[in-house]
Amino acid sequence: MNAAIDVLTDRLHGLEPRHAIVLGSGLGSLVETVADPVRIPYSDLPGFPESGVSGHAGELVAGHIGKTPVIMLSGRSHYYEHGRADAMRASLVALQGFGVTNLILTNSAGSLRQEMPPGSVMRISDHINFSGTNPLFGEPSDRRFVGMTNAYDADLAARMKAAAQATGTELHEGVYMWLSGPSFETPAEIRMARILGADAVGMSTVPEVILARFLGMKVTAASVITNYAAGMTGGELSHQETKDMAPVGGKRLSAILTHLIGDLA
Repeated sequence: MNAAIDVLTDRLHGLEPRHAIVLGSGLGSLVETVADPVRIPYSDLPGFPESGVSGHAGELVAGHIGKTPVIMLSGRSHYYEHGRADAMRASLVALQGFGVTNLILTNSAGSLRQEMPPGSVMRISDHINFSGTNPLFGEPSDRRFVGMTNAYDADLAARMKAAAQATGTELHEGVYMWLSGPSFETPAEIRMARILGADAVGMSTVPEVILARFLGMKVTAASVITNYAAGMTGGELSHQETKDMAPVGGKRLSAILTHLIGDLA
């Protein structure tokens, strides 16, 4: 990833962010909070993915939120697009090589709890990998045996909760289950997920958490709730519903993250 790091070094003109955010559906507006933004299309960064999902821009944006330098990845690559759980590995290796130490991950997810309706925000306290795959498949070194007991950093979690309180934004907490997608879950799968302890389900983020911990980065993550999971309302799920509802919770999560990033200065 030296080539991508060279591009970042050349384009960012001395900016040295230690914090990066991966923006999920509905979080694109967070880019507008960045002062003096530098935008770099993924196509200019060797090894970065080309997202094939509508609603994901596919560019890196760097600048300041408050006094804090930050990098945002607007768009990600998903396992269901090509069957590669490690699709974001090259991007995260480049960020880590450039000096990023804290990674904030966001996504859209389906709620398994009636008290956590569409438009809500959930801090991910832990996850369940139910995809049957792992982004470290094929890694030859013993570094592949990554401990995940403390996958989500306690200090960053506390700062996110404090940011929610400071902005008057309700922040739920729960366990996120990663399923491969791209089809939505069945009602039976949702009943299973609930029995296993999941509070929300989605199709991303967990591979990035594993890769970030593999690379030694600290992680926190949050979900924008876009729908109730299959079987909870009687209606069918759709990606359009995700795109329509994501900006509602996205505005709430943006307020939290803007305060959080500013606090990290």
